[in-house]
Amino acid sequence: MLDWGPDGLPVTTQADLLSLNRSGLYYRPVGPDPEEVAVKHRIDEIYTDHPFYGSRRLTAQLRQDGHRVNRKRVQRYMRDMGIWGIAPGPHTSTPHPEHQVYPYLLKGIRAEYPNHVWGIDVTYIRLRHGWLYLVAIIDWYSRYVVAWELSETLELPFVLTAAKRALTIAVPTIWNSDQGSHFTSPQYTDILLAKAVKISMDGRGRALDNIFTERLWRSVKYEHVYLHDYAAPREAYRGLAHYFTFYNQERLHQSLGYTTPASWFYQDPASQHPGSQT
Repeated sequence: MLDWGPDGLPVTTQADLLSLNRSGLYYRPVGPDPEEVAVKHRIDEIYTDHPFYGSRRLTAQLRQDGHRVNRKRVQRYMRDMGIWGIAPGPHTSTPHPEHQVYPYLLKGIRAEYPNHVWGIDVTYIRLRHGWLYLVAIIDWYSRYVVAWELSETLELPFVLTAAKRALTIAVPTIWNSDQGSHFTSPQYTDILLAKAVKISMDGRGRALDNIFTERLWRSVKYEHVYLHDYAAPREAYRGLAHYFTFYNQERLHQSLGYTTPASWFYQDPASQHPGSQT
């Protein structure tokens, strides 16, 4: 039985109403092991605060917290969650061996106008007895969240859905991501290339270049997710929809001179806001 939309609606209608992928709609009737949930939630908290932590430090911290885990288990959970430490080394995002990797285009470049540079990333969103995955596309100049999508799995369709939705709103000059298999997939890159977007991918040790998205994840989790203990995907979706509206339209950003992302994203091209984008 689905817990995503109004009672009695067909699956397809629920999906359309909530802009969700049907492949990720079916919430597991038997949840994961409570200890696994607890450990993954704690990994999420630690990683959100310290994205430079790799599996060794995470394992050590979890043991200090009282969890009986070894490094192999922590590494498996990190893979499940789609995370890795940002320090240079072997634990960076791994492209599919048959997928093309695009060069990094942002060395010495900063976003100078709306839709100059977009970034995309995926993060873990905890539920009371499980988790979801969130993908978001952010305009680096304005910090505006152009599109986002939730899924119960890390399979590709929810990333494609978010990318397609974003490109109905605007088309960036450069689109930056890591080298994960989602973002090297031809199904994904073909969507961008069809719009003549320049694809940029972080190399090893360059995850900090996606700092705007890392800051977004901290805001989403500390200002919303960690405060709400959502029990089901439908609740999380509705809550995040409200939060992203607030984030774009109402939340004042210090880095934007205490104005909103929307005021920068939709600004008149002839006008200029004071301040710099770094």
